[in-house]
Amino acid sequence: MPTRTTPPSDAPVPAKSPGKPPAKRSAKAGVKAKAKPPAKPPAKPPAKAKKSPASKAASKAAGTPATRAAAKPAAPGRFITLEGGEGAGKSTQLRRLLARLQAAGIDAVGTREPGGSTGAEIMRHLILSGAAKPLGPLAEATLFAAARADHLDATIRPALARGAWVVCDRFADSTRVYQGALGNVDPRLIAALEEVTVGETRPDLTLILDLPAEEGLARAAARSGRDADRFESEGLSFHRALREAFRALATSEPERCLLIDASGTADTVEEAIWQAVSTRLKLPAPRRRRRT
Repeated sequence: MPTRTTPPSDAPVPAKSPGKPPAKRSAKAGVKAKAKPPAKPPAKPPAKAKKSPASKAASKAAGTPATRAAAKPAAPGRFITLEGGEGAGKSTQLRRLLARLQAAGIDAVGTREPGGSTGAEIMRHLILSGAAKPLGPLAEATLFAAARADHLDATIRPALARGAWVVCDRFADSTRVYQGALGNVDPRLIAALEEVTVGETRPDLTLILDLPAEEGLARAAARSGRDADRFESEGLSFHRALREAFRALATSEPERCLLIDASGTADTVEEAIWQAVSTRLKLPAPRRRRRT
């Protein structure tokens, strides 16, 4: 048999057929490229928690007209002041008016000047004792303004803000008359003190209890005896001028001020005051009682 011979080592190697180029190796020999992890399916949104029957009822009730009405802030209250000379019966009529308002279902607060708050009551003692009289009407007007500022901040404004009606025995008009008209303090200074202390908190209605000076002094003497205060101890001419100044005030501001004849019985004066309040100010409708 013929023997096969091995081709010599220098024989040409047949060329390989052209094919795809070899894949590039990674920068680091022997390290395979990391495969990308498969994309995760989008997560489902969390299921909404079911409302309990109680929460559903609460949500429904929150949108009812009754609940919306209850959520409204209280309407601002009304501010009534009682003015007049000594012995006109202001304190008595304040108590009676409060009782009538409260019987009508109105949240009503009674107060007085000077006084009506802790700081203002201290000033009241100082003024009515006569200790400030030697300092003159200007000093008294300033002390009244300081007491009034504390009274407004501590008592009157908070009550009005919650919707209460405030009835006050004397207010800024007394300073206008006693220290202004009778004490000859410059009206511009009185007005400036009012602007600083009172601001926009002015009475909606001022009832001026009108009484002859002689009768008023007789009533005050029967009430106070020998313990007449700083102003009750003034002479008859002072009190006559006081009455005329209050009457002039009522004439100058008829939209706010109203004269009430205080010479009758306490019952008669009470009815006149109630008629004035009912006419000038809109009384809220009485609340209906719920059926049980």
